[in-house]
Amino acid sequence: MDVIPRYTQAAREVIAFLETTQHDAITAAAKVVVKALQNGGTVHCSEIGHGTQGDFIGRAGGLLAVQPFTYAFSVNSPMPECRRKAHPADPDADLHRVRAALDHSALRAGDVMLVASVSGRNRAPIELALACRERGIRVIAFTSMAYTVKVASLHPTGKRLFEAAELVIDCGAPYGDAGVEVPGYDIPLIPLSGLGMLTAGWMLWGTVMEMMAAAGTPASVFRSLNSEGGTAFNDESRKRYNEKGY
Repeated sequence: MDVIPRYTQAAREVIAFLETTQHDAITAAAKVVVKALQNGGTVHCSEIGHGTQGDFIGRAGGLLAVQPFTYAFSVNSPMPECRRKAHPADPDADLHRVRAALDHSALRAGDVMLVASVSGRNRAPIELALACRERGIRVIAFTSMAYTVKVASLHPTGKRLFEAAELVIDCGAPYGDAGVEVPGYDIPLIPLSGLGMLTAGWMLWGTVMEMMAAAGTPASVFRSLNSEGGTAFNDESRKRYNEKGY
């Protein structure tokens, strides 16, 4: 009846899945990141569901080169209901916003974008992946293959994220994301995608940092601000990153 060991077992299975099946995919993605950084490119992480991307940015022991990619549009243009019915909103306005954000960003060909969607069916991440690839930006996607093969895309092209991205890392989440059976409920509980994406992400960034050091170009990294000398260390790391780009 104890949910705790059932959850920790499910978590261990996700981690074991990543370790045993995603090593080659993560290594290939890391090589793309390293190449970008060593050749003057940048690395951006788009928004990942439920704020996961925040764990990759500005963390102690993390890669300073990982930068956020976010955007927001605010338009206030009220109209009477009769006008709204006569002139319905553009059904693809959300996709236009993705492209506008990319057009006004600093990203260029050869840069890297990390995109994610557990189900792989949602419009915005698919549109971002497609728009990036059209511009020569390398796209690494996190998704769940067990999930995405069972759903239809919501994007006009019919493509799912794994079909739009260049490199794909399977986060190991089950269909529907939740993966723990709890008596008294008709469906599985407790999502596993966050755990999978965080683990896969740190496997990726760790491999990048390892490859950079092995090549004689160690990457700028963060140290905990709350450790002795942390602020000075991070100031120097930021200075180095701004001078070298990695």
